[in-house]
Amino acid sequence: MQAIADALRGHDSEHFQDAVRVLDIMLRQHASQQGCLLVRQSFFHNEPRNFVDLGGGVVGCRGFHSSFRATQGGLSLNMDVSTTMIVKPGPVLDFLLANQRVDNPGQIDWSKAKRTLKNLRIKATNSNLEYKISGLSDSICRKQTFPLKQRKEGANEGDEVQITVYDYFVNHRDIRLRYSGDFPCINAGKPKRPTYIPIELCELVSLQRYTKSLSNLQRASLVEKSRQKPMERMSSLKQALATSNYGADPLIVASGVSISTEFTKIQGRVLPAPKLMVGKGEDLWPRNGRWNFNSKRLIEPVKLDRWAVVNFSARCNVKMLSESIVKCGGMKGMTISPPFDCFEESPNNRRSPAVVRVEQMMELIKSRLPGPPQLLLCILPEKKNCDIYGPWKKKNLSDLGIVTQCMAPTKPVNDQYTTNLLLKINAKLGGINSLLGIEKSPSIPLVSTVPTLIVGMDVSHGSPGRSDVPSIAAVVSSRQWPLISKYRAAVRTQSPKLEMIDSLFKKVDDVDQGIFRELLQDFFISSGKRKPEQIIIFRDGVSESQFNQVLNIELEQIIEACKFLDETWSPKFMVVVAQKNHHTKFFQANGPDNVPPGTVIDNGICHPRTNDFYMCAHAGMIGTTRPTHYHVLFDELGFSADALQELVHSLSYVYQRSTTAISVVAPICYAHLAAAQMSQFIKFDEISDKSSSHSGTAGPGGVSVPPLPLLHHNVSSSMFFC
Repeated sequence: MQAIADALRGHDSEHFQDAVRVLDIMLRQHASQQGCLLVRQSFFHNEPRNFVDLGGGVVGCRGFHSSFRATQGGLSLNMDVSTTMIVKPGPVLDFLLANQRVDNPGQIDWSKAKRTLKNLRIKATNSNLEYKISGLSDSICRKQTFPLKQRKEGANEGDEVQITVYDYFVNHRDIRLRYSGDFPCINAGKPKRPTYIPIELCELVSLQRYTKSLSNLQRASLVEKSRQKPMERMSSLKQALATSNYGADPLIVASGVSISTEFTKIQGRVLPAPKLMVGKGEDLWPRNGRWNFNSKRLIEPVKLDRWAVVNFSARCNVKMLSESIVKCGGMKGMTISPPFDCFEESPNNRRSPAVVRVEQMMELIKSRLPGPPQLLLCILPEKKNCDIYGPWKKKNLSDLGIVTQCMAPTKPVNDQYTTNLLLKINAKLGGINSLLGIEKSPSIPLVSTVPTLIVGMDVSHGSPGRSDVPSIAAVVSSRQWPLISKYRAAVRTQSPKLEMIDSLFKKVDDVDQGIFRELLQDFFISSGKRKPEQIIIFRDGVSESQFNQVLNIELEQIIEACKFLDETWSPKFMVVVAQKNHHTKFFQANGPDNVPPGTVIDNGICHPRTNDFYMCAHAGMIGTTRPTHYHVLFDELGFSADALQELVHSLSYVYQRSTTAISVVAPICYAHLAAAQMSQFIKFDEISDKSSSHSGTAGPGGVSVPPLPLLHHNVSSSMFFC
């Protein structure tokens, strides 16, 4: 406890992390004794009232997160509502029917069922004993045999007779089996000593984590059913603290820790929304983190005179859609000619593979268009997981260099939908929808006076359990300084689950082929042949234990890339990590609503030594607002706390895709989008089959990582990801 006391006073303490870890272990031990499922520092009770059915044999289980943190106010207990996915408890056959979405057991794919059930725990209803599933029997219950030792008089003690599982349970154990005879048995034994149990006698026990990725429908259901309004969440947390009863735990009491039953009270402040500039020199003042373009024009609208519509068998009134785009674009200041043509997919091609459908459509387009278009508007038949999306984007952005906008309207298109579509199209074609007033002047502290490059970095990983899918590293950078509203992206694959970006500087035959050289050269060309004297890096998705790696691995590569370009050039750096995946929430002391957009907290619950703050830049319309936690790891620029918070707040208002402030700075959001879009260029499901013969980069584990196709030079500097 002395180590924690020293850290709280602001002194360095090498044993501080270990001491807090010991306290967290005590919390885990306490939860374990209460029969909870433990997921790191989140604890889940076996309470059916906390379960929500997500379909597919999966249940969302609500619990709570609990961990100790050192803060400026002292040692704090950080509690939050937490949700995990568990396998739906109950009869195994019911689970398989729901999981495979079939109506009767005869339709079950048993080889798939074997993979799904492996390592799950069951309770045998005939004996009340628990087992772990190792597999399924090779034959159905009526035919699967096993050796049974003879116990009859006159038989030798070691004599064995082969008997079917069905016969054994029905005739020897007097257990009536209604339907198990025609299905495989559950094998709960070892490879050389199987233990077969008829499937109708097996029930999945509760609180078993479901670790596979959820479908879009399940994910949407989980989000909808687990969201809570602020007052509801506060009530849940008070109840969780009371149920935990930490005051009765002898270990916690012996450590000298006592926990208050009240929430920590802190003082926050609300930053005013920045003024925006739109067309015709008009000012626009956001209200409650939102604004709209009703009767407003875009500040830099593009002229669109060469474009076409492509319809992949979607039900859509293309003529009405085209007229709506032309009319709405005119109201926003965009000069849009009618589309050259609408290319409808032949009904004969609908059942062809996605790549073939895209190729055939492209042949049709080339045969009828007089020249390359500025834009192809693509109407997809499905909104989510449409298999045409990836091949279509790759064909346009990588092979042909044509800007494309996809859409999948599920309802009649209205003005709001068309406006949102045009915001994306305008940004992709090089226009700007709105600018910050201080960006137009320009008068952004420390940024407008000195050439400054703003960077957003993120790494996205494959689904849980998919260790063969490469991670995608995306780096987004500002261009046309002194603007901070225009960006471009560079994206690379890297070894699966590798969090640190390893291709920022990549020397091959005395040439730097890394990401950062590409971004620096673009800044130089687009900013009047000026090199950035300051580089501000926003890094997403790293935990506190990885902060040093960001500085020692990623920042070092960036410095090397700068030196390799020009040995005499030494820009100054600032590195800020943005964390969304944490468990801190804020509630208004005197009201039931979420904290207002622009709320900043930089005292009380922040770190006792490091420079960090929380910001809720956006308006929380549903559920409880999740703030973004910003940590300044490195600062050579000399930003004051207020100036940095203002910059971060402003960067939440430059997101060109929407008319709302966003929860994290725009460069990080753009990095997410770029990684998500370019990951569709490769069908990663096929990588595990091809990796041994692919000529990609070899990762540390020997797994070959296929490179992403390069973007065509026509679109490489565009906001294609917008």
